[in-house]
Amino acid sequence: MTDLPDSQTIQGVLNFIVDPDRQKSIVELNMVRDIAIKSNGVVSFTLLLDDPNSPKRDPLIQECKDAIKAIASVSDVWVKVIANSPVVATPAPPTNALQNIPNVKYVLAISSGKGGVGKTSVAVNVAVALADMGAKVGILDADIYGPNVPVMLGMESAQVKVVKSESGADVVEPAFNYGVKMISMAFLIAKDQPVVWRGPMLNGVIRQFLYQANWGELDYLIVDMPPGTGDAQLTLTQSVPLAGAVIVTTPQTVSLLDSRKGLKMFQNMGIPVLGIVENMSYFIPPDMPDKQYDIFGSGGGKKTSEEIGVDLLGCVPLEISLREGGDRGVPIVLGHPESASAKALREIAKAIATKVQNS
Repeated sequence: MTDLPDSQTIQGVLNFIVDPDRQKSIVELNMVRDIAIKSNGVVSFTLLLDDPNSPKRDPLIQECKDAIKAIASVSDVWVKVIANSPVVATPAPPTNALQNIPNVKYVLAISSGKGGVGKTSVAVNVAVALADMGAKVGILDADIYGPNVPVMLGMESAQVKVVKSESGADVVEPAFNYGVKMISMAFLIAKDQPVVWRGPMLNGVIRQFLYQANWGELDYLIVDMPPGTGDAQLTLTQSVPLAGAVIVTTPQTVSLLDSRKGLKMFQNMGIPVLGIVENMSYFIPPDMPDKQYDIFGSGGGKKTSEEIGVDLLGCVPLEISLREGGDRGVPIVLGHPESASAKALREIAKAIATKVQNS
């Protein structure tokens, strides 16, 4: 795409947008930060608001998007909203300055457009399958509001440890089980405590888990993302070079619609989408293993992958042993390796590894 706008051009169009509370330009009030323009025409920036939960928030964001999209070469606009607090009173480093994690070869995001599709189950089993194949694997539980990775990896009682690095800095020591290193938000909060964090705190903890953890040498760092397309996704895509993203969905129409939005977000941010995983493709009753029931419909993942031009990495059936393994902390790829679900998840892990290494 040619004739892309520069930061000054973006600031110029936003200069005409007025903060509804203070009746001054949002640029004049220094509410616009971290403008980034990608080669595909996607513009992203951070908007500082005194009250990110204000009912005036969404109309203001839409006004900003409309103004920027009026520039002919702009294909899309992404806005990260954070609270205007002393924590972010000074300009942050450019968000397009991606920082590698030392000794980590590939960082992969496992994401979904909506909750309840079994994303964490896929992430955990893919991580364990890769480790079982001989890879060095870590998993970052970035699902801030529903950190369930410790339960599924049998590490619910693990405690976060802080150790000193060779330089004397404090670093977080990951927990370890089934050949996988793991850090989770669940280690920092009480079991029944809800997480009601806003942008700056959420962004800060994700970056801390990425860069202030003793990951050691890893072939793959799997990041279990929260569902949707919010601050956590933007923080990750603007912090670390991602080798690719995997979108988890069910065959159900509403899930597929939401998954397309998540997939589009990664593509707009220049992240390779490795493919789609269709989870809960069909149900296999334990007393009739030769039968299958399409509880959530069928063929949706394949149809969607063909329509948007990405690969279908695999279809994972729903089995009682898959749910039981997650509840007991024994991933099905280890607990029931001969099950249809385990075989499908292993093939998905192999497909992901092949795609990453050949990219």
